[in-house]
Amino acid sequence: MISRVLVPMDKSEMAEHALRYALEAFPDAEITVFHVVGEPSALWGEAASLALADDIGQAAEEHASDVFDDARAIADEYDREIATDVQVGHPTRAILNAAEDFDTVVIGPHGGSLADRLLMGNVAETVFRRSPVPVTVVR
Repeated sequence: MISRVLVPMDKSEMAEHALRYALEAFPDAEITVFHVVGEPSALWGEAASLALADDIGQAAEEHASDVFDDARAIADEYDREIATDVQVGHPTRAILNAAEDFDTVVIGPHGGSLADRLLMGNVAETVFRRSPVPVTVVR
């Protein structure tokens, strides 16, 4: 029986589809929306600001707040509560490490932009291949 579902999310439509699928397919399960903010680096766009933050954890929470707000709005449509978790690091590693504590992972195939598709597509594929639990990729 599936009782704990991990849904990695970014700001993409595909991630929203994955969350909707999880809410519909697992009506009695605890759903955790998981967002990964890249490790601080000059090459990581929004995550570069983490390197300048006094509290990296708080800065990561702020970066994730829009994703979590959108996820809560979707969950409200289904009259469901969700848990949220944000991690700083490499998306694939963070998702695979978190997956160990769940019964399944539901993930979108890629993000919205071309860069997101290249990065998240690779993330989804690697999570699918290496996850310690079953993975559903939702289009």
